[in-house]
Amino acid sequence: MCQVSAPANTTLEPTSAAAALAAQGQRRWAASVVDMRHAIDIAFDFRSDTPEGRDPDAASPTLRRYHKLLWSKILPNGASFDLSDSRTGCYLYHRSVVGEFFLASDAVIPSFRKVPQIKALIPEEEIDAFNTIGYTIGGMMVFPGNKIDGKMTINGARGFHPLVKDRFDLTLECIRRHYAGEASPLSESLRRYSDFFVLFADFRGYVEFFLLQDLVVGNAVQISEPYDNFRSSPVPKDANEYRGYRDDAVAFINARNRRIQSATAAA
Repeated sequence: MCQVSAPANTTLEPTSAAAALAAQGQRRWAASVVDMRHAIDIAFDFRSDTPEGRDPDAASPTLRRYHKLLWSKILPNGASFDLSDSRTGCYLYHRSVVGEFFLASDAVIPSFRKVPQIKALIPEEEIDAFNTIGYTIGGMMVFPGNKIDGKMTINGARGFHPLVKDRFDLTLECIRRHYAGEASPLSESLRRYSDFFVLFADFRGYVEFFLLQDLVVGNAVQISEPYDNFRSSPVPKDANEYRGYRDDAVAFINARNRRIQSATAAA
């Protein structure tokens, strides 16, 4: 994984050059449409092409290709966000007038399959079925993957914070608060990567870029139980809570998969 001590400083080119790059990006995006229509299988389980013992986020070639195809596109300001998979030691890389970014994949929907009370309450086949859906493209995101000053990435922070516990609905709520200038359990981590979030202008721009509309109504994130405004653990405590959380997560993944399919077909 690429590591840098601080976000790279990028000198802005004249406006005319930026406009030319944006137009060039539009042409590249249009040229990739045919590939995308045939390349994205929303039912593909990324564990299936991952070498044994490896993490799909790092080692599934199909997942990496899907991320590159889906998120190499035009930013809200009209600039092109082309991603490269050819930089040694980096998952996906971008450098242009908008900045330099090192992105990594993250499976964002936890099944809590290793939590003892979940294992004791929920049949293994239920958890396995949840995991299978979670490893389709609708359950995947990219975040900056470079450590800054040796501190945790967003992926690491959201996984280890006891009030977030890897949940994507709570992560997205933290991102909403970041754009709104409000505090959250991930405030420090998100501020370290503020240059990344600036790319999308505002929360709505971020949601639309990554096709997350099915987890947001208006400007409000749809948060599953258990949730008490980040005051206690968000891990389900009983079978009813777990199944409610799971059903919400599966509904979101399926809806986002359909949205991804529609977006690539209509692009």
